[in-house]
Amino acid sequence: MMPWWSWILIWTVLVAGLLGMLAWFAVRLFRKLMGTLGALEELGDQISELDLDLEPERTPFRAAVFADRHSLAAAIDQARIERAHRRALRRDLAISRGKLLQHTPYKPEDRPQC
Repeated sequence: MMPWWSWILIWTVLVAGLLGMLAWFAVRLFRKLMGTLGALEELGDQISELDLDLEPERTPFRAAVFADRHSLAAAIDQARIERAHRRALRRDLAISRGKLLQHTPYKPEDRPQC
C-alpha cells in the first residue's frame, strides 16, 4: 500500500499538469485570435478599397421651359461628358475589383504562425 503523502504528491502533479496544459491552450488560442484579427483588419482595408463612392451629388430638377437653348445644349453636353466619365470610373473600379478578387495577394507563407 502507498503512504498517504504519495496521493497528495500525485494529485498535485496532476493538477499542475492540468493548469499548465490549460495555460498552453490559452496562449495558443490567444495567438490564433490575434492572427485572425490582423487578417480581418487587412480584409477590411481591402473591402474599403472596393466600396468607393464615386457618384457625385445630383442637382435638383429645374424646369427648362424658359431657359436659353444654347445654355441647355451646353449643359446637356457637359452632362453627357460627366456620365461617360462616371461610367469609365465604374468600369475601372469593376475591373480592379475583379482583379483583386481573382488574384488575391494572400500567400500561404504570409499566414501567421500559431
